[in-house]
Amino acid sequence: MSNPPVSDKRGEWLILATLSLGFFMTLLDLTIVTIAIPDMRTQLHASLAGVGWVTNAYVIVLAVLVITAGRLGDLRGRRALFIVGVAVFTIASAASGLSQTIGELIAARAVQGLGAALLMPQTMAVIVATFPAARRGVAMGIWGGVAGLATIAGPTVGGLLVSSLGWRWIFFVNIPVGVVAVVMAVIFLPEVRSGRRQRLDPVGITLASVALVAITYGLLEGQAYDWDAGIWALIIGGVAVAGAFGWHQKTRQDRDPLLPFGLFADRNYALMGGANMMVSIAMIGMALPLTLFLQTALGYSALKAGLTLAPASIVSGIVAPFAGKFADRAGGYLPAAGFTLYAVGLIVIAVVASVHATPYDFLPGFVLTGLGTGCTMSPMQTNATRNVPPQLAGAASGVLNTLRQTGSALGGAIVLAVLQARLASGTGLEGGGTGAGAGDVMGNEFVGALRAGIVVPVVALLVGAVLCLGLKKPVISGTRRVGARHDHRTPGTGAKVRGGI
Repeated sequence: MSNPPVSDKRGEWLILATLSLGFFMTLLDLTIVTIAIPDMRTQLHASLAGVGWVTNAYVIVLAVLVITAGRLGDLRGRRALFIVGVAVFTIASAASGLSQTIGELIAARAVQGLGAALLMPQTMAVIVATFPAARRGVAMGIWGGVAGLATIAGPTVGGLLVSSLGWRWIFFVNIPVGVVAVVMAVIFLPEVRSGRRQRLDPVGITLASVALVAITYGLLEGQAYDWDAGIWALIIGGVAVAGAFGWHQKTRQDRDPLLPFGLFADRNYALMGGANMMVSIAMIGMALPLTLFLQTALGYSALKAGLTLAPASIVSGIVAPFAGKFADRAGGYLPAAGFTLYAVGLIVIAVVASVHATPYDFLPGFVLTGLGTGCTMSPMQTNATRNVPPQLAGAASGVLNTLRQTGSALGGAIVLAVLQARLASGTGLEGGGTGAGAGDVMGNEFVGALRAGIVVPVVALLVGAVLCLGLKKPVISGTRRVGARHDHRTPGTGAKVRGGI
């Protein structure tokens, strides 16, 4: 017989702190790599497309395995999968830092993606099963805020590490954090199971993997092959395989599909799934052109580039907790405003960008992007999960994370393709540049590339704003959310919660 859910408030927040630590570490590694691109290209003798695979090897493995990992959490226990995931991620981080060639680094990053996939879906599932309805919204808001802060803070944290210790330390820093996360998980996390065995779907995993690899490979390597017929055939073939994946999932809706269509019957969940993909496209799409521009065109060190980007993460960290508290009452207007502010901030950055720009010129734009991110991530997750019953928490988390990482992979690949196309005739693409002193001609090429690249995240953000406006706002009566179908249930309904603290 299983023990009841943890009800001690202090215990709940220790559980949330443990889950957030692991979650933060995996999302930080999505964007922390971008600030180290110039150093990695030079020391590992890699092309821009090759370095692009350092990011995409991670996000592709994460995207295609995260739903399956949610299923494994039901089979083996979410606590166990979280601990194994953190351990794998930490070991792979050490291997990434020790890599001597770009191939070794890409392989280690793929293993990192496996570790992230194992732990990531367990976080939301444990939160839903552990926190009672009255505090679940706040917990999910914090969880979403951690996601936004980790992603936008990556370049700043990376800049500090690269400048002071070298690019390898963007991976080595995960080792002590991972050890702490494992120890906390062993002490504080309860065991959570769904109460039913769920079957895996190897065919679905294979189709999703082939589709993502084909599309991203085509986008990343297209410039190298002069966008010939073979590249376009690969991209179109990837889209066709993605369609086959959708058809396959339709035939498995009664047999534990990787993509449960029933989740999308809830309008809020469906809209926020799309919004999660859009914001991921934007975050990766912003980080790549900005860090390349600051370090290559303006000649900034990794530290100076990171500090230039820092206002965005600082403002986001301040705003996110307050945005989470107002997520219910504001409905879709708060995240829609966040998406819009984010887009406006990027437009301001693109307008002021020049070979003579100073860090202060970019400050208004980064403050706006920070405000936008802070108003976006927490409300998005709160609205997405409001009506998700605990027994579907694992599937819901897996699908959201899959959409988010798919957006990261596509955003990174599309923006890199745009940058390569704009810089193909210049000396800065593969030579690494020598800063503003290399001449205004090369600098202006990077200004043009930056502006072209930022179009991608701006469009994605405006689409996300429109999606948010379609959210259904819950009816507030006192402190109870009348519009939430599952709030009257006790925490952990449909899930076995074992152990505790």
